[in-house]
Amino acid sequence: MRIRTPILPRKNPRHLSTLPTINLDNDINNCLQKTRFNEPQKLFHQTPIAGNIFSWNAMMKPNLGNGQTENAQELFVEVSLKTRASWNTFLSSLNKSQNPEVVYKGFLEMGRVGFKPKESTISTLVSAVSETKFNVLVPQVHALVVCLGLNMSMFVGPVLMKWYSRMGDVEGLGRVFDEILVKNAACWNALVSGYMEVGYFKQARRVFDKMPERDIVSWTSLIDGYIRNKWVNKARSMFNKMNQKNVVSWTAMINGYVQNERFREALKLFVLMLRSDTRPNQFTFSNVLDACAGCSYLITGLQVHSCILKFGIPQDLVLSASLVDMYAKCRNIDAAFCVFESMQEKSLVSWNSLIGGYARQGLGRRALQEFDRMISTGINPSQVTMFNVLLACRGSGLVKEGERQFNSMDCKYGIQPGLEHYACMMEIYGKAGQLGKAETLIKGMILKFDVVLWAFRKIHGGTGKRSGVIEFRPSKEMKQRRNIAKQKALSQIESPVEVK
Repeated sequence: MRIRTPILPRKNPRHLSTLPTINLDNDINNCLQKTRFNEPQKLFHQTPIAGNIFSWNAMMKPNLGNGQTENAQELFVEVSLKTRASWNTFLSSLNKSQNPEVVYKGFLEMGRVGFKPKESTISTLVSAVSETKFNVLVPQVHALVVCLGLNMSMFVGPVLMKWYSRMGDVEGLGRVFDEILVKNAACWNALVSGYMEVGYFKQARRVFDKMPERDIVSWTSLIDGYIRNKWVNKARSMFNKMNQKNVVSWTAMINGYVQNERFREALKLFVLMLRSDTRPNQFTFSNVLDACAGCSYLITGLQVHSCILKFGIPQDLVLSASLVDMYAKCRNIDAAFCVFESMQEKSLVSWNSLIGGYARQGLGRRALQEFDRMISTGINPSQVTMFNVLLACRGSGLVKEGERQFNSMDCKYGIQPGLEHYACMMEIYGKAGQLGKAETLIKGMILKFDVVLWAFRKIHGGTGKRSGVIEFRPSKEMKQRRNIAKQKALSQIESPVEVK
């Protein structure tokens, strides 16, 4: 993106008249309130004083709200008088489009035309490039912040601290905190969260104890840090010490139990939340539904669904997908299908839940039909999707279909098969008595696992013949790879075979 140099202001003073500008702004806002998004742009271009910054600010809503960043850029070029505030508004609006490259190039252009960034500009830039390929620029941005004397700002510090913690740079995290002249609660909370992010638990607790004032965010940051590092009991201990709890803190603790598969404790905590008169939101209910799915409590899941309707909680993509997953894992596949069909927009997660539900019910062909329907809508499968497809083939004894789907993972969808996919294919071959194909498959594995021991313990075909055992010992190359992080298991799958 190249933003042209600002147009010089017109000499005709009537172009700076305030009364027509106010009328234009009112007309634009009236159109936006009535969701007539095409009319404001016509008004903006037809009015003689079009190009003023006030009317442009109003025009940003329909364009960036609909993801039309190019229109927003064209409108910005037409603005006669650009100020630092207008540049900040422009970059902040672009950040909502989730296009870090556009934000970064806009920031560079802002500097080229002579406008110095302020605190909000830096915060917008760092937020946009974090966790993207442009995050290597953050240290340079930090150096610019120091040159501009903004490093002592309480508005810039927390954003930089968050980035340094994500990069595991403890020294940079502490340096940014020390540079802040007046530290507010956000700065202290960022330091606690940062230490938790890098695993410095004692330092995080020490900072927490030294905080001049602790708000709900402070407590929740510490609790969330313990949860992310699997210290659920410590998180619950801190949670119990909170004098005031809001929906965020309750949801964080419930989510902690769910993430660590302590589903019953999550449900018990949800009951306590209701008794405390705290109103749950869609994120709370999504976690509670996951807990019901985890322990296959259909009756409890039905009660939670009733609570969602009673509270009037809007069913967004996440909540609807959780409902589908809960009903599917609680073996009420008809209810899962009804909820799924009622969704106006269907996410990949909801498709995975439905396909997996049919597969676990032994309805393999129906699962494959839903998979084909998903592909026809233009949604690409994930590793979880393909595992569910192979699970469907395994349950229905579809050997050739299983082979076809397995081979399509890499060549058609660009998905590298994982351990669970190989395991499912071997179970398919094992049930069909095709142990030779199973052995050939595992010897040709692309992934290098340290030790794989597959044991088929079932009797196939009622012949009394037991399945074979295929054992692979770690090679020298595999031993050298032991320090590499192991692949994280998918939480939504069940292991089709026993791995010892």
